[in-house]
Amino acid sequence: MKYFIAALTALMISTTPQAWAHGDAKHAPAKKKAISTEEKAFGREGDPQKASRTINVDMSDKMRFSPETVTVKQGETIKFVVKNSGKIMHEFVLGTMKELKEHADMMKKHPGMEHDEPYMAHVAPGKTETITWQFTKPGTFNFGCLIAGHFEAGMIGKLTVN
Repeated sequence: MKYFIAALTALMISTTPQAWAHGDAKHAPAKKKAISTEEKAFGREGDPQKASRTINVDMSDKMRFSPETVTVKQGETIKFVVKNSGKIMHEFVLGTMKELKEHADMMKKHPGMEHDEPYMAHVAPGKTETITWQFTKPGTFNFGCLIAGHFEAGMIGKLTVN
């Protein structure tokens, strides 16, 4: 039994410091997510380094965006800086009206649903998020807050690509 306890103690002493050791080496930086090449009816994810301009968008608990209308040029890459000046969660989602309506209906059925799409920003109260989008096709599109009840309350904006 003495030998067993001695062996167990030696094993614990030899492996414990390695488990606790962290060292002074810095962690490798988190890998950046690659820019998606998926083409949507309203464009594709843009490279932040190639944004031609920045548009600031404010979201409020009055269920409105400011500005409510945005005009961009076909081919333009826009960095949207989306601020939630309200006290409840809001989101900024680019899309066609049909897609936004369908997604808003789905959000009513699954209100806790989480997203990770390059054309969506979920913004906590008092926070700011950024979307960079390249508008590759002309047309009239929209942006909306798809949190249950917000879209229906009129939290919709219009986006025109010339």
